[in-house]
Amino acid sequence: MAEYPVKESSLLARIHGRVQGVSFRYYTQSQAVRLGLRGWVRNMPDGSVEACFAGNEAQITMMKQWLQQGPSYASVEHVEFSPTTLPERCSGFSIRY
Repeated sequence: MAEYPVKESSLLARIHGRVQGVSFRYYTQSQAVRLGLRGWVRNMPDGSVEACFAGNEAQITMMKQWLQQGPSYASVEHVEFSPTTLPERCSGFSIRY
């Protein structure tokens, strides 16, 4: 049986609400690593959090669902998603400062 390569895509997420000062980046990184995603997460000056991640469709769908809720101490109001391109040299999932 032939194996077919899994198509990878990338997504940029902007998470709004009470998402800074509640370990949102740490838990986002943990969830992304658990799902096998590559990318990064960072705080933004306006109080939101931005994350870029790459993986297969199932991984991205699970991450999108998780971001709608976030960790227990966060209060996610809404999330904006847009397609993006993640550099191929990006490996693992990091917190950017």
